[in-house]
This record gives sequence, C-alpha cells and structure tokens, in this order.
Amino acid sequence: MLKHGVNSLCRCCPAVTYCTFEYDPVVWLLSCLEVTASSRHYVDRLFDLDPQKVLQGVIDMKNAVIGNNKQKANLIVLGAVPRLLYLLQQETSSTELRTECAVVLGSLAMGTENNVKSLLDCHIIPALLQGLLSPDLKFIEACLRCLRTIFISPVTPEDLLYTDATVISHLMALLSRSRYTQEYICQIFSHCCKLQHWHSCGFKSLPQPLLCANGPDHQTILFNHGAVQNIAHLLVSTSYKVRMQALKCFSVLAFENPQVSMTLVNVSVDGELLPQIFVKMLQRDKPIEMQLTSAKCLTSMCRAGAIRTDDSCIVLKTLPCLVRMCSKERLLEERVEGAETLAYLIETDVELQRIASITDHLIVMLADYFKYPSSVSAITDIKRLDHDLKHAHELRQAAFKLYASLGANDEDIRKKIIETENMMDRIVNGLSESSIKVRLAAVRCLHSLSRSVQQLRTSFQDHAVWKPLMKVLQNAPNEMLVVASSTLCNLLLEFSPSKEPILESGAIELLCSLTQSENLALRVNGIWALMNMAFQAEQKIKSDILRGLSTEQLFQLLSDSDVNVLMKTLGLLRNLLSTRPHIDHIMSTHGKQIMQAVTLILEGEHNIEVKEQTLCILANIADGTTAKELIMTNDDILQKIKYYMSHSNAKLQLAAMFCISNLIWNEEEGSQERQDKLRDMGIVDILHKLSQSSDPNLCDKAKTALQQYLA
Repeated sequence: MLKHGVNSLCRCCPAVTYCTFEYDPVVWLLSCLEVTASSRHYVDRLFDLDPQKVLQGVIDMKNAVIGNNKQKANLIVLGAVPRLLYLLQQETSSTELRTECAVVLGSLAMGTENNVKSLLDCHIIPALLQGLLSPDLKFIEACLRCLRTIFISPVTPEDLLYTDATVISHLMALLSRSRYTQEYICQIFSHCCKLQHWHSCGFKSLPQPLLCANGPDHQTILFNHGAVQNIAHLLVSTSYKVRMQALKCFSVLAFENPQVSMTLVNVSVDGELLPQIFVKMLQRDKPIEMQLTSAKCLTSMCRAGAIRTDDSCIVLKTLPCLVRMCSKERLLEERVEGAETLAYLIETDVELQRIASITDHLIVMLADYFKYPSSVSAITDIKRLDHDLKHAHELRQAAFKLYASLGANDEDIRKKIIETENMMDRIVNGLSESSIKVRLAAVRCLHSLSRSVQQLRTSFQDHAVWKPLMKVLQNAPNEMLVVASSTLCNLLLEFSPSKEPILESGAIELLCSLTQSENLALRVNGIWALMNMAFQAEQKIKSDILRGLSTEQLFQLLSDSDVNVLMKTLGLLRNLLSTRPHIDHIMSTHGKQIMQAVTLILEGEHNIEVKEQTLCILANIADGTTAKELIMTNDDILQKIKYYMSHSNAKLQLAAMFCISNLIWNEEEGSQERQDKLRDMGIVDILHKLSQSSDPNLCDKAKTALQQYLA
C-alpha cells in the first residue's frame, strides 16, 4: 500500500516521485513479538531455582546488552531491573552473582536517559549504597561503577548522595581500597557538587554573580568530611584516570569557595604545595584535559582570593594556558571551556584583562569562533563534524563571554574588540539567535561595550543595536532581563544617540513595569534607566515617567528595603525636578506627595548618602519659582533644614545650605519675606557660625548666603 506526498523515495516509481510505504501491521507485530520473546528469555532465567543457572543468565544478559540500547530498553520494560536489584540485595546470593547484577545494572544505566529514570524509579541508589558495606572489593567496585554511571546522568538529582549522613564518610573511607574506588568516588563527588549560577548617574555595571551551592551546601559537606585531605594525595597517583578525577573534584570544590581555596593553597603532597602541582599539570606536554582542569583549579583559587592576580602562576602559567586553549587547532569543546574559564579568570581584574588582550592576538583569534565551521573544514571525521555543527553555537557563546570580560574596563580594549571584523554585526545577530545562552552572552558583551562613551556615540548608533535589544527585553527570563536592562541604562545616558529612538519605542512603559518586579536587580535597573532617561529631558518625557510610575509606585520605591532602589528613586526625583518650569509644573501636580516622601525619608533611619540626596531634592524644589513656597509654608521641613545645617556631617550641612541659598536668593520675587522668616528662625546665626568653619566649602557657601542678606 502506498501513500503519496511524504519525502521517501520509492524504488518502484520514477526518480522524481516521492512516496512512503505503510508498514504491514502483522509483519510489524511479529517483529516486535520476536524481539520481546528473545528479551523475555533473559528475564525468565533470573527466576530459575538453580543459582548457577541464574548466574549464567545474568552473565548472558550482560553480554546481550553491551552496546545494544534496544535490548536494554526491552529488558527494563519486561521488569528485569526489580529482579536484578532483588538478587543484588539478597544475602543468600553469591558474591559473584551480586557483582554481575551490579555490572548489568551499570550497563543498563549507560543507555538512554529514560533508562536511568527507570532505574531511579526502582530505588537503585539506596540498594547500591547498601552494597558498599560488603567486604568484597570486586562487588564494591561494581556498585561504585554503577553509581558513577547513574550520577553522571543529567536526570539524577545530586542530593540523592546526601540523604544519609553516613554515606559521605563511608565513601571517604573507601578511597584507600583501590585505584578503581578512587577513580569512581572522585567522579561521583565532582558530579554531585553542583553549583547555581551569578552608583551615580553614569554607566551601569552588572553586579558580580554570586554563586552558591544547590540545595544543601555540597562543597561544605564534602569539605567537612575531609575531602581535601583524602583526595590531595591522589593527584600524584600512578593512574592517570585517578589523577584526572581528583583534579576535576578539586576544580568543583574550589569554585567560588574561599574556604576550600584557602585550604588548598596550603596543602602539600610529598613536600610540594598543591598550586605547584597544578602548575606542573599545566605544562604543554600534559594531556589537554589535564591542562584545562588544572587551569580551572588555579582560576577558582585566584577568584576566591587564595592566589593573588599578579602571582606568576596566574600571569605566566594559567592565563597563557587558557589563551592556548582558544586556538583553532584545539577541539571545539576545548576552545569553549578555555574561553569561558579565561573569561571568569579576568572578569574583575583590569591588569589581567590587559595582559590577555595582547597575548597571542587573542582578540583576533576569538573572531574565528564565529566562522566555525568554515567552508573548507580541516575536520575529516564525519561524526566529529556532525557533533561540531550541532555545538557551534557554544563557540559563539564562549566568544561573547570572553569579549565581555576583556572589554569590562579598558577603553582601548573595547575599541579593538569593536574594530574586529564584523563585530557589531555579530553581536546584533547574536541577540536574535535561537539559543537563549548565545543571546544572553551577546547581551553581556553588548553591556560591556556599552560602557564606552565613544562607542555609544558611533558604533552603537551605526548598527542601531537598541532595536534587537528592545526585542530581547520582551518576555525574556529574569537573567536575560537583568543584563539587557543594565545595557539599556547605558544606552539612555543623555549623550547617547540611541536615547531618543528608545523613548519612541515605548521604553517608559517597559521600565516602569520593571520597577514593580519582585527581582531586586530588575527593580534597580528599571529605576536606574528611568533616572538616566529623566536627566535633562523634556517636560513631556518627565510627565510620562511620573504618569507611568504612578504616585503609589513612587512611594513604594521610596520605602523599598534596598538602599540601591531608594537611592536611584531619589536620583530620579532629582532629575525630574530640574529646570524651573519643570520643577514648578511637577510640584503643582505632585507637590503634596513629594513633600510627604521627603519628610518621611529625613525622619527615617537612613544613611548619610540617602539623606544628602533627599536634601538635594529639596534644594532643587527651592530653586523653583512657585515650588519654593511648598517649603516656605512647611515649618516642619524648614526645621529639618535648620537641623541639618548644624549636623556633624559636612555633606549634609552643605546640602542643607544649598536649600537655604536657593530660598533667600535676593534677585527673586518674595526674597525679602523669605529672608525675614528664615532670620527669625535663627538661620542667619547658623550662617555666621558656618562662615568660620574650617571646611572651605561650608565656609564659602555660608559667606555667599550671608551676602544675600547684605545686598
């Protein structure tokens, strides 16, 4: 039977005709029955009353499933796993049978993720952990090998290793039994120590990501059970596999962990400190895997503060090693890991960024990450080429991350990055990629480069990067929103040509919605961007911001528990209340609420910077033509200004003095009445006292104010 229209070439038709065969259901059913019957035979033998026949059945099953995922799936469906686990746990089973059962279970776990899920559903982990109590080493090794296979699967929850407090202690004790127990246990530890990943009007910088252990603090649990001491000597094992797994274990334990890193830096093995051992493993004659993992260990120790950034083992060994890994001669995964580790190493250190930028033409070398695979590829292995084609996006992601770190601080480096072949086009394309990880890395790169005044005025405008950025901000996950909104903060600075088109694209509504987010970073970014937007803006834009925020939301932000949100909200108010016509207009419509907010902040328990910013807002209000009357008719506010003129902190005194100066300026209408009222309050006496101040700023400001009375 034929059905036309599906792209399957039919040999009985002309070459241009496409069709598909419809399977004969009887043939298909017989085929399935044949496979199931074959698999059923293996399962049935597990229930034989003769122990020897059961053992031989398990051995035959082991041979049948090797490299055969279909057979593995069939045996799982037919219920082989519960029976194998039963035999493994029976004390009456021979050690050889129990060992073979563990081997078969391990082979089943090497199949698909669904296989692992089925094994987990049958509670395989508790059974295998119980098996580790056996005195037989071969059985222990088989259980550990199976556990290793299960725990390296992405579907296995790491916390399953930590449900029983005695398990870690027992695993530590088993490390000394054989090189296989050492290899498997270190591999289990490294896979079960997962981590969660990452101020004034001016450039917005991202907070450094703070990484913490997932759920229970796995690093601390392993550290407290003596992981460092028990694993350190394995770095000099005669077995390469043991050395590598120990190294990988340390790379995970030390990551973002000062306690582990500070301990590692002082541990010695055979009279040699661990950092020295790691450096030896960085040498070019060592396998690439070892070089990379050693570099990761030293990088983590450096970032945790255990090794100085100017230490020769970082500058002359680790950094050059990681740059080597970025070469196009390396495999794709090596280039990705090298670039991402280097990005992390140099992320917060200006000097390392400068050194990296001039090492082996790194900036130009990274451009090759976007050209892979080239039309004439050097890869002759078809499987490798197929793999790399599927993972080429990881190269672009890694390149964006490293460019972001390189350009984090230095203007010259940013210029070199942007001048790299088609760089801005690549970032714009990256913002639209299907992979969210590539989009996030591209936004991080854009954010780093957006700290450049020159680039904001030129390259960013030439390539209209604000368009894809605004698109990224629509319905993005929080992690993406945080970075994208940080970038938007910089694009909204008053000298940025992108500011006007961003405003026209509906940014105010978007940013106002961010200020209502439960995510702190998004609230900060939303209000920060609005603050930059309001700087020297037209009255219409200021009115749109106030309308979009609403008085209720403004008060909510002013009472936010986070000081950054509060400071940026005050900065926004200060920018809104600039230029007299704007001050008078805004205070005529929102004066009562703003004065109420100012009063609450000046009365509250806030730091010096918050109160200084609040007094500066009052100084702006005092500069209005009609708005200043809202201060003059509010005796409570006047008393507060008077109080801060005599405060012990010079910043607050100076801010209060600005308020007074603006109120008494004698060229303005009504100045005489205001001067008289303030004289009656004792302000002139305070000014005379401040004119004798040792602080030159206070002294000058007080004398200038007194001249208004004498004029």
